[in-house]
Amino acid sequence: MQKIMVFRFSAMGDVAMTVPVIKTLLDQHPDVEIIMVSRPFFQPIFENLSRVKFLGVNLNKDYKGLSGLFKLFNFLRQEKPDAIADLHDVLRTKVIRNLFRLSGYKIAVIDKGRKEKKALTRPKNKVFKALKTTHERYADVFRTLGLTVNLQKFKPLPINIPSSVSLFLQNFEGQKIIGIAPFAAHKGKQYPLDKITSVIHLILKESLDTNIVLLGSPAEKKSLDVLEAIDRNRVVNIAGIFSFSEELALISKLNAMFSMDSGNAHLAALYGVPVVNVWGATHPHAGFAPFGQNKKWQLIADRIKYPQLPTSVYGNKTFEGFDNIWESIAPEKVAKTLLNIL
Repeated sequence: MQKIMVFRFSAMGDVAMTVPVIKTLLDQHPDVEIIMVSRPFFQPIFENLSRVKFLGVNLNKDYKGLSGLFKLFNFLRQEKPDAIADLHDVLRTKVIRNLFRLSGYKIAVIDKGRKEKKALTRPKNKVFKALKTTHERYADVFRTLGLTVNLQKFKPLPINIPSSVSLFLQNFEGQKIIGIAPFAAHKGKQYPLDKITSVIHLILKESLDTNIVLLGSPAEKKSLDVLEAIDRNRVVNIAGIFSFSEELALISKLNAMFSMDSGNAHLAALYGVPVVNVWGATHPHAGFAPFGQNKKWQLIADRIKYPQLPTSVYGNKTFEGFDNIWESIAPEKVAKTLLNIL
């Protein structure tokens, strides 16, 4: 068994995007085992992958600073990996992988295409073209290690449905469920809540057998309560109700997901759930679209009116008058796209 140690610490969407690549790699190479090194919270994402050993690492507590990274290296090398795959390429992983390199280990590192992404997002002399997807960039790392990865053969992730989720789903037996995850890390990626309210009204009106499940963190519960109040019989706010493992199981049973350019989109894609995305400051051309999704489901702000777009890979850069871009993605279009999927 060949052991490949993989580094990818954050963010959730980026970690989730490793899964189609790792699962496909394992399906195509039964003699390979993955040692996944990431933040402890992300462990449930990998629970249903065979031949994956997950090592949860708290970098801010147990392995802080340079001395902490030496300590982490000594801990990790006890796993005796055959090679190191750095899918993150940040300062911390550079230190750790170079310690492995100096100890004679084979190393492969992601090419993030930083120069290309800068050209795509700069305000002037923009080079607007589709870049290699992050999934393919991850796959290239394993290819460098001599392992073929054909992502076209990816099969959705299996998952066990706990009794708590089965009991919850009984409330919607024989009906359809759309998940809505209305929040993102940065304002530049977040569709306005008044427009999401309109989307919910349209779906409930047009499809009487469709229900809405709202997804978000416990800290977002109060904001989601406002959306739940639209119709408490058919709109359910699950923020803070389920564990992360339970929430993944619930996501796998959705008929469709409506999400920003954020982690929930990538989680839903792992289970073959159709995902409708809205894109504001960011753009699918940067390579972060959820895996295996129809391009028609990627709803993009009008670049003819707003040629500055995309302004950022992360959604953290906007411009004066930016809020107006959302007028080019009408709630009717979002609702219609979701209902067409159903």
